[in-house]
Amino acid sequence: MSIPENVKVVALNRRARFDYSVEESFECGIELRGTEVKSIKDGRVSFPDAYAEVRDAEVWLKNFRIAEYTFSSVFSHDPDRPKKLLLHAQEIKRIDRKVREKGFTLIPLTIYLKKGLIKIELGLCKGKKAFDKRADIKERDVERDLRREFRSREF
Repeated sequence: MSIPENVKVVALNRRARFDYSVEESFECGIELRGTEVKSIKDGRVSFPDAYAEVRDAEVWLKNFRIAEYTFSSVFSHDPDRPKKLLLHAQEIKRIDRKVREKGFTLIPLTIYLKKGLIKIELGLCKGKKAFDKRADIKERDVERDLRREFRSREF
């Protein structure tokens, strides 16, 4: 899934695309409490080692840190609590089947605002081996060199 044009991207997980090959992606809602929404809109999220797991027909996001909102009162949220992701029941069943059988991992790829709602792009990913990562780096370097060459010849 690519992100539509009418959204505001809050955060990207670039490390996930380097460490994992994304087979499929899903747009999820997220259940938030109190000041978490304002912190996310400020871009105060951290998710380098975040993952999701299916438990009791629900998808839970772990290691996803939303920093406390600085202008809140004493009743602020817990930054490290697991967050529930909102998906259709059929999608959850299909994801659970793939994670159990084929060894996939659920990784949050992007956090964005869509029509005022916070959405997460959740990727169904498989870990890359070291040689896959080296091949990606080499491909990126070759592409960068080609772009640089074309730019210099346009004059």
